Amino acid sequence: MSHTPHELAEEFPLAVDVMHRLKLEDAHFARLAEEYHEVNRAIHRAETLVEPVAEAHENELRRTRMRLKDEIARILSAAA
Repeated sequence: MSHTPHELAEEFPLAVDVMHRLKLEDAHFARLAEEYHEVNRAIHRAETLVEPVAEAHENELRRTRMRLKDEIARILSAAA
C-alpha cells in the first residue's frame, strides 16, 4: 500500500483547470473538494501512523474518499 496522498490534482490531472473553476463557481463542488481533502489527509495521517486509528475507521475513511471521488468525477464529467 502506498502512503502517498491521493490529491485531486493527481487523481484528475486533465481536469485541474475545471476543478479550479468549479471551486470558485459551484459551492457544492467546493464543499465536496474540501471534504475530500480533509478525508484524504486523515487517511494519509493514519497510514503514516502520525494519527493511528482503528482499522475499521480507516476503512470507513477510504470508503468515504471513494464516494467523494466518484461524485467529483461525475461532476467533472458533466462540466467537461
